[in-house]
Amino acid sequence: MKPSDGERDEDDPESVDGQFGPQSENEGALLRRARAIQLRIEKFYGLEAGPDVGDFVHQASEDVRESLLLRQAPDAIEMLLLLPSTSGASSLDHHMQLVEGVSHFVYVAERARIGLPATALELELQAEVDKFVLLALDRVRFSSEWAHRVRQVLFDRVRYLHGVETEHGRRYRLANDLAAKVSLRISELRARAGARSWLMRFYRSGQTEKIRLARAA
Repeated sequence: MKPSDGERDEDDPESVDGQFGPQSENEGALLRRARAIQLRIEKFYGLEAGPDVGDFVHQASEDVRESLLLRQAPDAIEMLLLLPSTSGASSLDHHMQLVEGVSHFVYVAERARIGLPATALELELQAEVDKFVLLALDRVRFSSEWAHRVRQVLFDRVRYLHGVETEHGRRYRLANDLAAKVSLRISELRARAGARSWLMRFYRSGQTEKIRLARAA
């Protein structure tokens, strides 16, 4: 695993915004926030520490969406994570782009570590679940009311950037629908320990099992 050289919008209610870090940032702050998100994801799912995401981040302009670029080298996977900067007040969409990009990075690194592949749908689905986990579940106290509000923002009030007739559009919509089912299952479990155990199993599953677990939720 080494650095390389070389999709959705969510609504932004004040009650959910502001859950991640400062309102504006320079490159150093962006790297610190990305690293903090990585550590939270790794800790929640009980993962081995992976490579520092900060070594793979490139700060892009504000109008560029997050993107994880991958290239298979002879002896490693090369990665470059593009994360949008913000020069003014950042939005929930910006926060969630950071979570999505870091989620993709952590998932690819973990799957590479254990020698398993990762599909594009797996990446999108896991990222949607990770957003819910960090906003609604990885807290001192779990609140079903708060989880319901987060679920509405993440999965109900969605504006897609790609049409339903496109491959990306179909994949994002499927990931959103499956993640919404997962979020309902987690909210019903209520007990944080039981929810975390279920989510750890979900994280370590491949695409077929992820879909089965989500649809059975």
